[in-house]
Amino acid sequence: MTTDVTVTDEAVASLEGTADPRLRELLTGLIRHLHAFARETRLTQAEWERAIGFLTETGQTCTDTRQEFILLSDVLGLSMLVETINGDHAAGSTESTVLGPFHMTESPVRRLGENIDLVGGEPCVVSGRIVSDDGTPLPGAVLDVWQADGNGFYDVQQPDVQPTGNGRGLFTADAEGRFWFRTCVPSPYPIPTDGPVGELLKATARHPYRPAHIHFIATAEGHTPVTTHIFVAGSDYLDSDAVFAVKQSLVEDFTPTDDPSLAREFGIENPFRHARFDLVLDRA
Repeated sequence: MTTDVTVTDEAVASLEGTADPRLRELLTGLIRHLHAFARETRLTQAEWERAIGFLTETGQTCTDTRQEFILLSDVLGLSMLVETINGDHAAGSTESTVLGPFHMTESPVRRLGENIDLVGGEPCVVSGRIVSDDGTPLPGAVLDVWQADGNGFYDVQQPDVQPTGNGRGLFTADAEGRFWFRTCVPSPYPIPTDGPVGELLKATARHPYRPAHIHFIATAEGHTPVTTHIFVAGSDYLDSDAVFAVKQSLVEDFTPTDDPSLAREFGIENPFRHARFDLVLDRA
């Protein structure tokens, strides 16, 4: 007969027929840790029911343009933990960080130098190179970019206000691995708080804010893709990011610039802000 002493071993034993050894390993660990948590905290029936309700509500909040489960993973630090565990980069390579919940739509293909800010904000140019870990330029490397507007909202959050694809772009590096595009300076913003994750933050007296940042995924043939951000130096919340994603190597200056020749080169009016950085990919 099953008892509170035997139920864990019985549940693990039920997995003996699992053909995939990795799946069996993951489920075994999950069962043992969940059961240990329930025993350690003396989980009550009412608390278990509330947890099931919370997870159900989290799933029901997900849509084609909103991923509440990723947001939950982010605020619990799990997303960043998984990134860190798997982020075994060569020395000097660009560090990875969380994907975030807003990489939900395909970024439009754009020309180098094109403006991804379609609604207006403080003008900015982002430029740099995509290179291999030995410094070799990677011509034809692809850079997927997405960010919130100057008010802290992504296009998918404001479909009636922002054009589809605002703040997004898919760029191809030139023959020297260079990329550049125009945008607006990002601002700190709160993650969505109108769902179950917001309720969790409120219940735990946590703020929902993220420091100002721009997201990137860089890919190149023969190299390991990297998912990362750049964070605006001096931004609020750099030391208290709601999703724990800030790494010092990813903090960049968005330098005030008043250089007519540089403005002409980038097709932008003076003055503007300029962020320069290189993305360094590990060879696969």
